[in-house]
Amino acid sequence: MEAPKNPIALWSFLLPMLLLVGVVVALGNTSKPRNIEINELPSFNDSSMAARIKKIETLNEKAVQDPEEVVAMVEMSVKNSTNRRKLGYFSCGTGNPIDDCWRCDRNWQRNRKRLADCGIGFGRNAIGGRDGRYYVVTDSSDNDPINPRPGTLRHAVIQDAPLWIVFKRDMVIKLKQELIMNSFKTIDARGVNVHIANGACLTIQFVTNIIVHGLHIHDCRPTGNALVRSSPEHYGWRTMADGDAISIFGSSHIWIDHNSLSNCADGLVDAVMGSTAITISNNYFTHHNEVILLGHSDSYYRDKLMQVTIAYNHFGEGLIQRMPRCRHGYFHVVNNDYTHWEMYAIGGSAGPTINSQGNRFMAPANPFAKEVTKRVETDPRHWHGWNWRSEGDLLLNGAYFVPSGAGASASYARASSLGAKSSSMVATITSGAGALNCRRGGQC
Repeated sequence: MEAPKNPIALWSFLLPMLLLVGVVVALGNTSKPRNIEINELPSFNDSSMAARIKKIETLNEKAVQDPEEVVAMVEMSVKNSTNRRKLGYFSCGTGNPIDDCWRCDRNWQRNRKRLADCGIGFGRNAIGGRDGRYYVVTDSSDNDPINPRPGTLRHAVIQDAPLWIVFKRDMVIKLKQELIMNSFKTIDARGVNVHIANGACLTIQFVTNIIVHGLHIHDCRPTGNALVRSSPEHYGWRTMADGDAISIFGSSHIWIDHNSLSNCADGLVDAVMGSTAITISNNYFTHHNEVILLGHSDSYYRDKLMQVTIAYNHFGEGLIQRMPRCRHGYFHVVNNDYTHWEMYAIGGSAGPTINSQGNRFMAPANPFAKEVTKRVETDPRHWHGWNWRSEGDLLLNGAYFVPSGAGASASYARASSLGAKSSSMVATITSGAGALNCRRGGQC
């Protein structure tokens, strides 16, 4: 076919051809990174702990292969994500980009998996069970951790296939042993009132792509020295668990959103042993001592790759310390509301980079607990060069943040994962923190 010679006609001729080429190229490029992740998931059948850790470290290095590359793309990613995911399409005008992405949809219960496209921060690529079928939990029992009954939460989370897990009704689940989750799972408790309490709680270990949304998790207790199933093909001996509400161990692409957590034996959220690409958002934390731990130990240097976003959470009554307590890695603490602490809000050791932006800190009445920050068991001569900054934070009732480091640094770029909003908006942004009271047929 001969191309037209008139310039306007020529453009009309070429444009459809260029669009066709673009579609073919796009189709040829879909899902390649996702397939790599699926094919390289660590196996629970590997009996060597060292081999398991090596596998998950390999996975996490691919998840955040070059922090500088992540840094270079953060601004573009944040700018483009609203258009790409249609964040704010149902905007309620709260200023909370996660909630404005889905909460105003009256048909949210028919479009549950839309949630997976609303993530932000370092854990924004966690898709959970988006690409799998729905699994409805109908049975609140947990009588047999080795052979869980179909219809129970334990039976759902150990399956190999991706699953979007929902609940048929309100329930209180008392776990006999820790709930060991398999990769590509979403626990979605919207529309019902689900408590995991008075027993073991959640363990996210050597897996990837997990979303936990809408649970009440409280009064978790140490359990263990028992056999527990981790997949349809494998169960193994578990030593004593600490009693964390959510324990993240050697895992990546994790999103913990809109949960209410309190009063557990150890931490509320702990992320250790090479875990990375994590977002902890919209949660309501209350009545607890050591709230969030990020990093295994001062001597575990592989946590230097850890990147965690803590955004839009409410740290409420009865809290004492660790909101969070960080080691080694890069931590973006953004637009959270801190209304209670007794010792300190944000702490760390082993030279972490902490980027605090747009938070509201309300200091307690105790005149000796006004400082937001704490360098844990570290001589000032050693922490003087650590990169900790407060940018746009609202410091009330005598609260003060002790910064350190050289000021503007490449480290802060590695600890930046989304655009911070003004601290004056924090009350509105965090007004829905915690498990939501969603009901079918109305906005959530």
